[in-house]
Amino acid sequence: MYAFGDVDPRRASSDVQTQPSSLGFSTDLAQFINYVLTQPESAVPSQYLLTLTLTLFASLVFLASLSPSGLKHTLYFKFNPSMGNTEASSFDPQPVLDRDPWLEPFLPSIAHRHGRFQQWKNTITEYEGGYDKFSKGYERFGLNVDENGDITYREWAPNAKEAVLIGDFNDWNRASHPMKKNEFGVWEIKISAKAPGQPAIPHDSKIKISMVIPSGERIERLPAWIKRVTQDLSVSPVYDARFWNPPASEKYVFKNKHPAKPEAAKIYEAHVGISTPEGRIGTYKEFTQNMLPRIKYLGYNTIQLMAVMEHAYYASFGYQVTSFFAASSRYGTPEELKELIDTAHGMGLTILLDVIHSHACKNVLDGLNNFDGTDHLYFHEGGKGRHELWDSRLFNYGHHEVLRFLLSNLRFYLEEYQFDGFRFDGVTSMMYNHHGIGTGFSGDYHEYFGGSVDEEGIVYLMLANDMVHELYPEVVTIAEDVSGMPLLGAPVKIGGVGFDYRLSMAIPDMWIKILKHKKDDEWDIANIVHTLVNRRHLEKSIAYAESHDQALVGDKTLAFWLMDKEMYTNMSNMTELTPVIDRGIALHKMIRLLVHSLGGEGYLNFEGNEFGHPEWLDFPRAGNNNSFHYARRQFNLVDDDLLRYKYLYHFDAAMNSTESKYGWLSAPQAYVSLKHEGDKVIVFERAGCLFIFNFHPTQSFADYRVGVDLAGEYSVVLSSDEKRFGGHDRIDMSVKHFTTPMAWNNRKNWLHVYIPCRTCMVLATH
Repeated sequence: MYAFGDVDPRRASSDVQTQPSSLGFSTDLAQFINYVLTQPESAVPSQYLLTLTLTLFASLVFLASLSPSGLKHTLYFKFNPSMGNTEASSFDPQPVLDRDPWLEPFLPSIAHRHGRFQQWKNTITEYEGGYDKFSKGYERFGLNVDENGDITYREWAPNAKEAVLIGDFNDWNRASHPMKKNEFGVWEIKISAKAPGQPAIPHDSKIKISMVIPSGERIERLPAWIKRVTQDLSVSPVYDARFWNPPASEKYVFKNKHPAKPEAAKIYEAHVGISTPEGRIGTYKEFTQNMLPRIKYLGYNTIQLMAVMEHAYYASFGYQVTSFFAASSRYGTPEELKELIDTAHGMGLTILLDVIHSHACKNVLDGLNNFDGTDHLYFHEGGKGRHELWDSRLFNYGHHEVLRFLLSNLRFYLEEYQFDGFRFDGVTSMMYNHHGIGTGFSGDYHEYFGGSVDEEGIVYLMLANDMVHELYPEVVTIAEDVSGMPLLGAPVKIGGVGFDYRLSMAIPDMWIKILKHKKDDEWDIANIVHTLVNRRHLEKSIAYAESHDQALVGDKTLAFWLMDKEMYTNMSNMTELTPVIDRGIALHKMIRLLVHSLGGEGYLNFEGNEFGHPEWLDFPRAGNNNSFHYARRQFNLVDDDLLRYKYLYHFDAAMNSTESKYGWLSAPQAYVSLKHEGDKVIVFERAGCLFIFNFHPTQSFADYRVGVDLAGEYSVVLSSDEKRFGGHDRIDMSVKHFTTPMAWNNRKNWLHVYIPCRTCMVLATH
């Protein structure tokens, strides 16, 4: 972090101009261009402009004379008026073209945003000491206690004319603890300890910052970097900020190391508050005791925790964040969340935070909105700073202090809570000026470049990914993007945005459309396969049949689309196995295994959907009389041995276990040898396994010939038709299948199998 007496990097290059020493070609070209472009037009001699024109023309002629093979590095010049400097950047386009030759017309745009990224990184390195210091803003801003017990509080609020720290500790006295403001708009106060090691502000006591703005109005806010806020709905929906500083005996001490980065992420998407069958909010403690063992049994290696960052409105599902550094107090204390994460690590589970940096709640009294009396402190001012559909505020990603706040927010959760990575929500909104509102993406590349793109948002994501991967190489980052932005999952160093994975959001939409509009014999097998395999080369994707979006009220889960009202009457083994339930259980398993094995390099499931959780998810709100009835996950249904939910639950575990053994998610994409529209059969190979799906509603096939490249003796290692999975045991698991060395469906060998209707199987060699 630059000292508060240093030259402000946001002003330095525009306040100080250095004239080049000569006008000859020996002058550094970037320095010369910097001088000409950053001077007022009237101050630039005409001969300078002529020299610049001739120099650039000569450069273009020289570059045009090079052969494509000789043009390995292209020199791009970038000028950022807000940062006040121009510099030359060497950008190698070849890695981009190796991934996708169709990006060649857009190389200037890719190079430009990479140059902006490098500009910011250089600024952070030069003036802040690099990522490591810059991303530890939480150690300087907010309330921090030193070894002696002295408390230092700092807050960025440049519009305020007066500022005072108030709270329980001083009986909310608006005069006793005034703060001082420096030239950067940062207010500061140091409160001496009562005695050595005894802070003057008691642990868990309430505090606020009280400010007077230029109009003379007094405003009071929760500290922006506060680490603990609580809500008492019997008093007010507005949160209270609390000084969280437990004694050493009460601080949680981590015992377990981080697990190794998964070769392929199998993600269990979970929400602590709904992880109970009871009509109330679940706790961190309960999740640790009850959910972690379930997730481990199911074979998932990664947990994505939703709704952790504090949000005033429970029904927002955690996506209207008010206090970014505060873990939600609805579920318990910060120490209990640490225990949850540490326990998961001890079980070999990776924990990701669902991070919301795409927008912020518009709350004023307990949020960041109008923090210092202006609408443009952390956000863009006016309409640019507001999301029309989400009714929330949009960050100004091009501001130095906003970058400090957001990058430090990521670092805080990695350090303080030991999270292993992030799923970034709303990435589409961050990358486009239209935020995806009323915009469809056809896949045409012009949609990803040009005026519709928010370059500042993309550069922030590049900085975020570059920072966390540089400081924590084992970190996992996932992008929620519906647009299909090229290079989203490519490394930052080659011009990508830097995510490890992207969510394949088209897949669940496809299944909903099929189940909603198509009869079983109308399923378009070729389109299903195309949707599952249609992903960007060398960019990893997380495939999923459904997530929390499909579980929300107003939509239906796959199980509900398949079985609907009969889930209320015929999910007991004591009742008749109706055609609807039989079909639903069969297709639920088939759809999930097909997505798991063909759709990506990672897999995601929303909690409860693995066993076909009935009904929908609806948080308590005025529209449902604040009921918790639908804001819970009924795991008691799985534990009841008389109910059929257990079949789907155990199949999910077997599916993940089989993948762990053979590793198809971390293998190259599958080779699909058959997609037969009439038979409704799909056959493909991946990771040495042979996958066969028969989606035909009535037709079973004996001695069905399928192609396979690897010769040998094959056995069925997973079948959806086993009794323990609610099937009919029509597939003999003991039968050995021998290949015949004759080409079939572009494979070197073939073998015969019996595939009953609505079943799937995985075969592997011994």
